[in-house]
Amino acid sequence: MINPDILDYNENQPDSDKEIFTLLSKLIDSGLNDAENKIWHANPVWFLDGNPIVGYSKQKKGIRLMFWSGKSFDEEQLNVEGEKFQDASIFYNSVSEIDQNDVQRWLKKSEEIQWDYKNIVKRKGELIKIKG
Repeated sequence: MINPDILDYNENQPDSDKEIFTLLSKLIDSGLNDAENKIWHANPVWFLDGNPIVGYSKQKKGIRLMFWSGKSFDEEQLNVEGEKFQDASIFYNSVSEIDQNDVQRWLKKSEEIQWDYKNIVKRKGELIKIKG
């Protein structure tokens, strides 16, 4: 079930963004049934066992769909920026750009492949792989 705060977040976006946010939240929620979801650092984020998995935000380049462990998914559509963390993203500027099969595949991988962001502070910035 999508957190009411996320539904409010989506609803309060400009129409062009609202459509993208609404579709992404439905795809993520159906793909990660057991995930907790909430507004985290001002953006919608889904968690498994307290570990951030996927979220989206408005950026200059468009709507960014980010997978915290996406670098390990081996998916060429996902942009990998930087070398310190394991995140990877894709940007959308219209609903027609969203390939729902891709998103569902990435969500499945996000359950199977995880880096431990939940304990990154305890480990003084060191990331370890906990699944996959």
